[in-house]
Amino acid sequence: MIQVIPSIAIRKGRVVKMRKGDPTSEKAYDENPLDLAKRFEDHGIEVVHLVDLDGAERGSPVNYHVVEAIAGHTDLKIDFTGGISNDGDISKAYESGADFITASSIAVTNPELFASWVMSYGREKITLGADVTDIKSMNLLFRGWQSKSELTLFEHLEYFYSRGLKYVKSTDVSRDGVLEGPAFDFYQSIIDRFPEMCVLASGGIRGVDDIKRLNDMGVFAVIFGKAYYEGILNLQDLEQFLVK
Repeated sequence: MIQVIPSIAIRKGRVVKMRKGDPTSEKAYDENPLDLAKRFEDHGIEVVHLVDLDGAERGSPVNYHVVEAIAGHTDLKIDFTGGISNDGDISKAYESGADFITASSIAVTNPELFASWVMSYGREKITLGADVTDIKSMNLLFRGWQSKSELTLFEHLEYFYSRGLKYVKSTDVSRDGVLEGPAFDFYQSIIDRFPEMCVLASGGIRGVDDIKRLNDMGVFAVIFGKAYYEGILNLQDLEQFLVK
């Protein structure tokens, strides 16, 4: 069964969401991150994807205190991402209560270092964030989606797949925050090429039918955000995907 993972994106202490990674489109929600996490846990959610947008822009994490609060007051597992660029960042994330980390920019700028993390911390603890501009060009975006690499997704995945990578979180940024549906063909192409890799789909989720289709395709997990914050996707709708 597909794992359903809510995203909590933090900037300047607020829960926010953007359209297509555009900072000018940012919308803040009247939600406290800890209260939100508790609500997710109360409905059977087991993992949250905590995005440190301040850290992504700065190039080093900022919101460790949010990790500490969620880890200290819930039993949720935390996948922390945003600006992780060295071993000290990872150590502090784990010390703060994160269970896993997702990193993307460092995998573009220093692939050898990221590959070493997969080996040293274990492939169950490290997820590659590999987000693309759109599914035509497949060029990677990094630095909070504000920089574009000449590297294409499949080149990137081949490098880390051969070095033991198990988990990849990938977003077609052109679909993020617009509620137009996931890029199903995009995820199918990743699964077809890397059948032993666990794919976490993110971006465009509109509701339960999208999640069902991703589940049927063999997607490992789905990360959702805006559909919930805008009241389109209810937590009760997700109970069918949660382990009883």
